[in-house]
Amino acid sequence: MPAQPASVPAFPVPLERFVRLFNAGEYWESHEELEAAWRAGRSEFYHGLILYASAFVHAGRGNPHGVWSQLAKADALLRDYRPRYLGVDVDLLFAGGRAARYALQAGERPEAPVLTLSLARVRGSEPELPGGMAGPPGG
Repeated sequence: MPAQPASVPAFPVPLERFVRLFNAGEYWESHEELEAAWRAGRSEFYHGLILYASAFVHAGRGNPHGVWSQLAKADALLRDYRPRYLGVDVDLLFAGGRAARYALQAGERPEAPVLTLSLARVRGSEPELPGGMAGPPGG
């Protein structure tokens, strides 16, 4: 019987691990999970996710200035990927950032949103996709 071809994962493995770790509250580890992929491909989307996770590292350390600073950087990088990119609800990231800022203003500890990956949120032109083709963020 001929061997079946290996299936291509729907999402990049580092992104899947990032989401799993982020949702487990392991923000530093999620940040680290995307670092190598970001350095290899210079994906601005990955860079934005790294900064977003970093904001919640600062939240856990009780550093409001760090939260605000990292969210501002993440917003600047992720803005062009709205509303969705690579299976991620980018609008949810922005809503989570707004909620984090409101929590800080109220003297509360920000809570991170729960991230999910969905094929319905894949544009199809994302260069980060396994076997994906290059294209602009608006693709």
